[in-house]
Amino acid sequence: MKILCFIDSLGSGGAQRQLIELAIGFKESGNEVGILVYHDINFFKSDLEQAGISVKIIIEANYFKRIFLIRNFIRSYKPDVLLSFLEGVNFIATLSGFPFRSWKLVVGERSANPGILKNKKLRFYRFFHLFADYIVANSKANLNLVFQINPFINHKKCKVIYNSVRLSTYPIQLNNVESEIVNIVIAASYRDVKNLHGLILAIASMKSSDKRRLKINWFGDKNVNGNSNYFQNSIKLIKEFNLEEIIKLNDVTDNIQAEYYKADFVGLFSHYEGFPNTICEAMALGLPVLSSKISDIPFFIKEDINGFLCDSYSHNSINKMLLKAINSNIINRSEMGINNFILANKNFNRNSIIESYLKLFIN
Repeated sequence: MKILCFIDSLGSGGAQRQLIELAIGFKESGNEVGILVYHDINFFKSDLEQAGISVKIIIEANYFKRIFLIRNFIRSYKPDVLLSFLEGVNFIATLSGFPFRSWKLVVGERSANPGILKNKKLRFYRFFHLFADYIVANSKANLNLVFQINPFINHKKCKVIYNSVRLSTYPIQLNNVESEIVNIVIAASYRDVKNLHGLILAIASMKSSDKRRLKINWFGDKNVNGNSNYFQNSIKLIKEFNLEEIIKLNDVTDNIQAEYYKADFVGLFSHYEGFPNTICEAMALGLPVLSSKISDIPFFIKEDINGFLCDSYSHNSINKMLLKAINSNIINRSEMGINNFILANKNFNRNSIIESYLKLFIN
């Protein structure tokens, strides 16, 4: 097949990571694959170059001209399948098929933001899902939002396909030496939705003896959409509560797996997500998870079985979850990690996920 994958940019976001991974998998399966973007951000460009996948960048500031140029490119490219990720991209992909198209259109839903229900533009975008062949979400929570917005969508063309990860042969061997310090690694951009401020305030309310047992390493984009205000405010908040030795704010890394190998837990404190890559990756490595009760995470992460859960809007709830992590021992963590490793092999296997998409494309 000739497959065109369409997204806004090759930035470091979760949706971009997943689409690039899928594109490489489609190519490895013997298909002709291209990538289309309209922002010149190239965090993943080297991965595509290494895989021999071409990238077309259409840069146009005027929104209507951009739609026209993208539409012309897609129609001249003549794909067998157009796979698009993210709401604005999905809208343009659908418009490009009017008044008729010769390709199969699969639109990807990647956000379970409840604000979608109140946003007229985002609701409007999802009306056009009626014209797609399939709507694929990476969580049941996301798909339920789509059904609330557009009850006319045929449920038979809506699918949940979880994020893919490259699985390890064996789970991480956690450090057998009991340590007073619990190292928590978080991979998330510096934005309000990721709730770094909530984490800071929760730690600030802990007893000094408990604080000293925590080491937080946060990795993410400090300059989201050209705005670093949240990151700067986070630094001020950390200094205000004298937490500089506990919470370290790092830039985004292209080798987060190396950081996971140093972790006792992988954490995520977001107010909402589609289904986060970082949780899939942690589970695939056999690490226990600390997470807010968002998206489909409660379907996978069970209290004291493979991690701990909290309410992202409650500092007290985050505090209690962190105390559970501190008071766990190496045996608890190893057992939780192994349970995650088994679940990841069953649900996030890269080859199975790619095969699920390819079956849709030919169905």
